[in-house]
Amino acid sequence: MNQRRATVRGLFARIRPRQQADPPAEAESAQVEVPELDAFARRIDFSKLSTKQFVQLLDALDMLGKTGAGFELSTMRTETFVWIISQASTEQLDALMAKPNLRHVVFSEIFRRMSDHVRPESGTNEQVVVHWRFSGGTGDDGFDRFQTVIDKGSCKSTMIQDLDPRATLTLTPVDFLKVATGNVNATLLFVKGRVKVRGDIPFAAKFADYFDLPHP
Repeated sequence: MNQRRATVRGLFARIRPRQQADPPAEAESAQVEVPELDAFARRIDFSKLSTKQFVQLLDALDMLGKTGAGFELSTMRTETFVWIISQASTEQLDALMAKPNLRHVVFSEIFRRMSDHVRPESGTNEQVVVHWRFSGGTGDDGFDRFQTVIDKGSCKSTMIQDLDPRATLTLTPVDFLKVATGNVNATLLFVKGRVKVRGDIPFAAKFADYFDLPHP
């Protein structure tokens, strides 16, 4: 834990805010508000961070949330979360998703936000079930597995696959991350063979249409 705190101090020291004008004398004693996580994230130039520093930054934010220090990824607006993914390089995202603890933090955030942004009309005619298999995982055959169920405008994802899926999608965590946040066209990945589908292929190719996620 001490090592993680040292990492936090080092990273935050590198991320320097823009110069601000000196406050009026009468305001000097006023309490300075801590900037929101979104404002903080938007001020970071991710291209200036090495792959290791990018992972350390997300690890630090995760630690701050778990200790109740006031920064929690769950409070970040989805628009900002999507923007971070758009700014990060593929190498940075690969390194992030290669860390087991951060991998599941990111998966949890993505699936939670999918639930928040499912279109109200989704699944009104029938229940929709999708199974996910993400390579490089710790489960059977080296995959992390999830199940997403859309029913009557609600969406729920779990790690328990107990329903028959309309489609099973196999892809890398980074490709899933980019598709789920609108940073890459799902159809393009299908054409390139980077998404393997078992089941209803046309349905799987249009699955993103069930959601109204902000664009980066």
